[in-house]
Amino acid sequence: MSSSDNLKDDNSSLITVIDNLEYHQFDASNQEQFNQISHLVSQHLSEPYSIYVYWYFLNTWPQYCFIVRQPKPNDHNIIGVIISKVEPHRNVRMRGYIGMVVIDPSFRKLGIGKNLVKLTIDKMINWDQIDEIMLETEVINIGAIKLYENLGFLKTKRLYRYYLNTHDAFRLILPISDKSTTRIAFLPQLES
Repeated sequence: MSSSDNLKDDNSSLITVIDNLEYHQFDASNQEQFNQISHLVSQHLSEPYSIYVYWYFLNTWPQYCFIVRQPKPNDHNIIGVIISKVEPHRNVRMRGYIGMVVIDPSFRKLGIGKNLVKLTIDKMINWDQIDEIMLETEVINIGAIKLYENLGFLKTKRLYRYYLNTHDAFRLILPISDKSTTRIAFLPQLES
């Protein structure tokens, strides 16, 4: 994010404004936000996720869900969302996981997805000192693969027929600490 970003340190959900678009932290108590995210995911994500999947993410890790709103004075609808989590991986490293990135098609190619991923990476590092971030994306989603690789993600595995539409996926990992590149057998257990 550029130095011209308008960073907010107050207690509101607004985190930053980039190119006149507001980036907010998801508010788990806001049913309208949940409804708009549900609509965005169901309409524009290639994988038909059950509402319970993102409900689980949104309610368990709301701090890792960020939304982008259409500029005012428009209808101020949510036009982009990233849904993520952080958990210990095999009790030896902290792993961030990006579950979903969805941008309304009429707002794609504006850098919104890149901004959401960078925001998530930054928060995961600062809040939970993660060692790596993992995600999966369809092998045919060249734009997403290019985005992630430009941010430093590495393809680590091809998952055959991973999605319900029978498309293969790539698993990508962004190494953050040395733990990410050390075999699990050689890492000490995380401290409680």
